[in-house]
Amino acid sequence: MSQFSSFNFSGKKAVIRVDFNVPIKNNVIGDDTRIKAALPTINKVLADGGSVVLLSHWGRPIKDMEKKPELTKADFSLSRIVDRVSELTGKPVQFADDCISEEAAQKVKDLKAGEILLLENLRYYKEEEKGNEDFAKKLAAYGDVYVNDAFGTAHRAHASTAIMAQFFAPENKMFGLLMEGEVSAAEQVLHNAEKPFTAIIGGAKVSDKILIIENLLDKATDIIIGGGMAYTFFKAQGGQIGTSLCEDDRLELANELLEKAKAKGVNIHLPADSITADKFAPDANTDMADNKSIPGGWMGLDIGPKACAAFSEVVKKSRTILWNGPMGVFEMEKFQTGTKTIAEAVVAATAEGAFSLVGGGDSVAAVNKFGFADKVSYVSTGGGAMLEYFEGKELPGIAAIKK
Repeated sequence: MSQFSSFNFSGKKAVIRVDFNVPIKNNVIGDDTRIKAALPTINKVLADGGSVVLLSHWGRPIKDMEKKPELTKADFSLSRIVDRVSELTGKPVQFADDCISEEAAQKVKDLKAGEILLLENLRYYKEEEKGNEDFAKKLAAYGDVYVNDAFGTAHRAHASTAIMAQFFAPENKMFGLLMEGEVSAAEQVLHNAEKPFTAIIGGAKVSDKILIIENLLDKATDIIIGGGMAYTFFKAQGGQIGTSLCEDDRLELANELLEKAKAKGVNIHLPADSITADKFAPDANTDMADNKSIPGGWMGLDIGPKACAAFSEVVKKSRTILWNGPMGVFEMEKFQTGTKTIAEAVVAATAEGAFSLVGGGDSVAAVNKFGFADKVSYVSTGGGAMLEYFEGKELPGIAAIKK
């Protein structure tokens, strides 16, 4: 049983670092997935007879207000999510309009068992992002127990994610259920993967994914490369890629990655063909082309039917699957087939007993769009954190609890 699940929060104040950095436009929440993801942790503390102090950031208020003087603190306020948190928890949620004011301290002091208090945006203070110890100490004073349930910010050494933990005894600092699930899923893929292990790496740029590919060369049996980054590999091999996305300064690196994979016996799968377009637009004219001979003036915006078939076959034979990044511009209907086909293959493999982890904003958006989120083993909420974890980096938010 996990430390969190076996802990009795009766009579305790739990300071929970959550990631409520949800999309908000015109004061309307666009996607409340991150709030829902934290509910099991919050509900367990309340059910035990504890009280909850919620800490979160939203956006980058200091940096953005410097750039755009017309913005005010109100544009970054967590007060805009209070009603939704209250709806989802089924409890009234109190709010303090500052995170380290006397008023906030008093509200924490007055908090009774079964009650929830949300503090204002931590990033109103530059000390949060700087990992300031005094700031972290003030926040730590609010609770008997520190619970980090914000995997999305675990890669940042901020006051509330990495520094606060040092003010609590080992038995009083722990991951929440969401964080536990994230860490457990990531560790299963990185350290206990059943073979064949296929990593599906997509997205626009090779440069964004170099470290993850290099780290996976020691772990995966197969690496599928799709999305815009594939064209850098084809150009590196002397192919004609038309006006497809390409990082000309990474051609040598692309060839080096292929050589390293070959030396380690890892199968790199590049897409044989593409759905091409004469412009980057939903109403573009489309065609099909072999990826080494895309005509001038045309660009690849999705993997083609040959690639779909070949990739699906590899995925369906896998016992462990990591998916990070789409196969094309799936936001446009004409270019979503590749990503959807891969999603279907991942679902089919999962149904046959494979362990599948989908991580990274765009691939998560894709499985949600196609309605497959509940048909894969695990969908990660932490884009940047998940990426850094698979690059082999130690995440400060995880290290702080494990110390």
